[in-house]
Amino acid sequence: MGAKIVPQAGWTLPEWRSAYINGMQPLDAIEHVLAQLPADDNAWISRATRTQIAQQVAALTARLHAAGGDLSRLPLFGVPFAAKDNIDAAGWETTAACPAFGYEPGANATVVQRMLDAGAILIGKTNLDQFATGLNGTRSPYGAVPNTFDERYVSGGSSSGSASAVARGLVPFAFGTDTAGSGRIPAGFNNIVGLKPTKGWLSNAGVVPACRTLDCVSVFALTVDDAQHIAHLAGGFDAADPYSRVPQATSPLMHAKPRFCMPDQLQWFGDHESARLFNTALAQLKEAGVEVEPVDFAPFLELAELLYQGAFVAERVFAAQHLLTSKPYEINPVVRGIMQGAAQYSAVDTFRAEYRRAELSRIINQTMAGYDALVVPTSPSIYTIEDMLDDPVTLNSRFGTYTNFANFSDLCALSLPAGFRNDGLPFGITLLAPSWQDDKLAAFGRGWQQSHPLPLGATGRSLPALPAVAPAAPAAHHVRVAVVGAHLTGMPLNVQLQERNAILVERTHTAPKYRLYALANTTPPKPGLVKGEAGSAIEIELWDVPLAAFGSFVALIPAPLGIGTLETADGRSVKGFICEPWAITDATDITHFGGWRAYIASLQTA
Repeated sequence: MGAKIVPQAGWTLPEWRSAYINGMQPLDAIEHVLAQLPADDNAWISRATRTQIAQQVAALTARLHAAGGDLSRLPLFGVPFAAKDNIDAAGWETTAACPAFGYEPGANATVVQRMLDAGAILIGKTNLDQFATGLNGTRSPYGAVPNTFDERYVSGGSSSGSASAVARGLVPFAFGTDTAGSGRIPAGFNNIVGLKPTKGWLSNAGVVPACRTLDCVSVFALTVDDAQHIAHLAGGFDAADPYSRVPQATSPLMHAKPRFCMPDQLQWFGDHESARLFNTALAQLKEAGVEVEPVDFAPFLELAELLYQGAFVAERVFAAQHLLTSKPYEINPVVRGIMQGAAQYSAVDTFRAEYRRAELSRIINQTMAGYDALVVPTSPSIYTIEDMLDDPVTLNSRFGTYTNFANFSDLCALSLPAGFRNDGLPFGITLLAPSWQDDKLAAFGRGWQQSHPLPLGATGRSLPALPAVAPAAPAAHHVRVAVVGAHLTGMPLNVQLQERNAILVERTHTAPKYRLYALANTTPPKPGLVKGEAGSAIEIELWDVPLAAFGSFVALIPAPLGIGTLETADGRSVKGFICEPWAITDATDITHFGGWRAYIASLQTA
């Protein structure tokens, strides 16, 4: 009998899955994880008891039995996770880092329930800036959570405990929340990935609101792949959350030569190390073929200031209103001061602020049109806990310089590790894009993380060899179509796909069993793809065409072309352009070019 498998700090989701496939048992694994947690670790507000673990494992075992023992039907089988303590879990007290506010919910938050349904095991609730009001991690009666690289420095907040637990490899992922940057700042300060999703993708049902119209449940992980995987398992429309939205299908790919924008003026507040590392990151982006252009950042900064320096601060009073009136001194004095400041604003002030928010949001989205992403420093600087406690408002507000505007303007964001300062502290960059571009950011972020092999969090581990990305399933109510010629991106008939709101999903090749021909007498020039024994792999693009528009698209296809079934290089069968064999009798065989694009380029250079 081989040695019993026990989990190691810093395992990623694929490593957890592999261990269970090879015989690791969930009860043994979770008890081992809990035994490794330091007793005095203030990243946690509450931890699972042996009874809670036993109950979760028993429920998990029953689900596995119902699934016929098929682990693939429980994608997070036995994986431990943590949730910020403003997110409800049945049987656990929710405090929002304010004991006087604490209550025991009768049901799980939707995101927690979806993790349990996928087989994950909740092992603890994590510390936070009280009522998720702060970006630094010091505003909690449970103690200031220290930075995982230097305990003198802040961890970032408000999702301080969740980021700390992930950075140290105690759990492979944890939920935070993000209103002004709480899912990004702690990621940047602890060398991990912070995924701030499009508003409404992950349900807020069962989440204590900070600013209900802006809040997002966020995901911390050691790798982009893990963060994206958790977001997809946790996300989706939820009727229990009135701000939940039906996800919109968009292309998961950036342009072949991505275009990023960046602030035309950068504020560093005297931090030359952060400035140096951001310039290094810009150089690395450009070396990777990314075009980076400065844009007017004034509207972004003005919108960022609206969050705390105006009437919108009144929304933060909602969850704690009763406590603020009846027991105000139970609230952290800095948080209390922020909430009490709302009294100076009228309803008219609130609408005035909303009108300006809408104007600035429109400007920001127009500014970003035509770019794949906005790249910014995750934070312009970092401070010690002592300095933060001495000047809690000014220094905290600096952290929000490049984060506060995101939810106001309906952007998604991904915070990525980007190196280490000379003082040993991490530095991060954040990519932002319009709503529902989350997968596009993740695809780029995955490549960034692979080409910048930094240690994972504070674990000292290297990025494991990443498995090939599984092809995405077709978007709901769409037909996946392979195009091979004039419908490729940049070609004359690509507009027919764009007019039908088709989504570019993937650039790939056919199986090596096709021949490509340039058909005679076609305008614009068109190819014919014919399956044959002595064939080659031919370049194709896969597009998801809305089912309602598929018929009108097919109606535009002239003979001898038609839609049939193609085989891709990895063995999938998709709908795609085919050609009737009789049409190749007077056509030119161009198979050796490997694709229509290369053939057209040869004509232009001939």
